Amino acid sequence: MTTAKHESEALMNAVMPVAEKMLEQYGEFFPCGAYMTAEGAVALIGVDDPETDHPKSQDILYVLRNSLREMADDNRCKATAIVFDVTIVLPNSDSRSNAIQVCLEHVEGYCVDVFIPYELVSQELIYREIFAQQGTQQIFTQR
Repeated sequence: MTTAKHESEALMNAVMPVAEKMLEQYGEFFPCGAYMTAEGAVALIGVDDPETDHPKSQDILYVLRNSLREMADDNRCKATAIVFDVTIVLPNSDSRSNAIQVCLEHVEGYCVDVFIPYELVSQELIYREIFAQQGTQQIFTQR
């Protein structure tokens, strides 16, 4: 049986290769996302800004969240993932680290933020211990 957690993990598995490839090639990546249709199909989603080659991540996140929220309100998706680059303080430490953050939400109420701390050494990603925490629902807010 497929659960909200399994469907959300499928979306995380769809967006992670995009983030990894961009980090390895360019040392950074713009926020992007994915959604799952009611039928279970996975689609990637991104934001283009014709005004600039270097849009602000906050602006991209705003557009991504609004686009996914509209899709959720119209029942065009049942799960979403948004992935972006952050700087965090590692758990049980005062050390700071870059991390890939994946915000996962499901129509059934599953909502988690996953953090994958990393170092980029000679264009190779070296991961530290992954951790997750309860997320804040921002997409499926009408339920």
